[in-house]
Amino acid sequence: MASCAALAVCGQALVVRGGSRFLAVSTASSDDDSLFTYDCSTAEKKPEENKGEDGRPMDQGSDMILASTFSTSGSYFALTDDSKRLILFRTKPWQCLSVRVVVRRCTALTFTASEERVLVADKSGDVYSFSVLEPHGGGRLELGHLSMLLDVAVSPDDRFVLTADRDEKIRVSWAAAPHSIEAFCLGHTEFVSRILVVPSHPELLLSSSGDCTLRLWEYRSGRQLQCCDLASLQEPVEPQGPKRFAASRIAFWAQESCVALLCDSLPVVLIFHLEASGQQLAFRQQLTFPHRVWDVAFEETQGLWVLQDCRESPLVLWRPVRGQWQSVPESAVLQRLASHLRGHWTMLEGSVGAADGFRSLYKATFDNMTSYLKKKEERLLQQLEKQQRRKSPPPGPPGGTKKARSGPAALGC
Repeated sequence: MASCAALAVCGQALVVRGGSRFLAVSTASSDDDSLFTYDCSTAEKKPEENKGEDGRPMDQGSDMILASTFSTSGSYFALTDDSKRLILFRTKPWQCLSVRVVVRRCTALTFTASEERVLVADKSGDVYSFSVLEPHGGGRLELGHLSMLLDVAVSPDDRFVLTADRDEKIRVSWAAAPHSIEAFCLGHTEFVSRILVVPSHPELLLSSSGDCTLRLWEYRSGRQLQCCDLASLQEPVEPQGPKRFAASRIAFWAQESCVALLCDSLPVVLIFHLEASGQQLAFRQQLTFPHRVWDVAFEETQGLWVLQDCRESPLVLWRPVRGQWQSVPESAVLQRLASHLRGHWTMLEGSVGAADGFRSLYKATFDNMTSYLKKKEERLLQQLEKQQRRKSPPPGPPGGTKKARSGPAALGC
């Protein structure tokens, strides 16, 4: 999850990250070929590190980027890394605004709709709020979580904070009073990997889970509107493909009311259509790729950008044509973007062949009945052997026993 390359698109700004670095480039077809790159290993470190008895710093991170996102308008971009830092950028033009220390390694982050604050979720179940304009400080939201958070979102009016955790729950809390819970969205039977408030229907929420489902919610009431079984929709790609999987990305395209779901560990993207009423998802198509897909993102005027594990063609663009999604023939823009990625391929090499990060989140299952039956069979065999030993007389001395003489017994002296 964290080790995998990722893609983010907002407006005509496209960001690709891998390892400790990211690059930002424009998708516009103009002659502007400017490129912004950043390496977290060059960012300022903590002023004082915790040190062990030998005087060496403890708990040093790898500077690998763990999560990143654009603000709603695309004016800001934020990331968190393995060295427990929150780094904020302005995008027009690109400029690093601040580097702040967070308490723990983070799993997800998002901007509020007003773009005044950044919310950061961590592995301990906490969410911290940081001001965009003030370069220092941050406060913890008292949400009361006890489990690892995997995603965080805010409602379009900034009234609610939504969190997804490892313990199958989606919690809807009031932003002004985080301890006050508006609702729970309950129904998933495994960790909730991703959540997304639908932009064109601000009262609706999409969620995905390790239970192989995509669910549609009316989140303020916690009411589930629909549950899609992804395993039944997904066409077989590999004979020995994973039997359980989660979605590592949910993307929404408001222009076409389309949902793209990237299936973790599978080279497929599932396309759904959200009906105008907002009450129903309809499965449309499965997009299959010859290489592992790292991430997907919609560009409102273009279509679906796909970042894949292929140095020759790292980015592909898909659009609907007469109701069917098709890859767009290579253009000057695609060639330019691919050239940039090939020139910085070293930042993506750590993601090549990397295992998925969701595997460790699944519940451990134990087949107690098999173990019980095996032990029972062993006990019965032991009892049977004991019974056979009791019935059989012990063997005598070699040569057998002597026969008694017939006739009168001999008199002693």
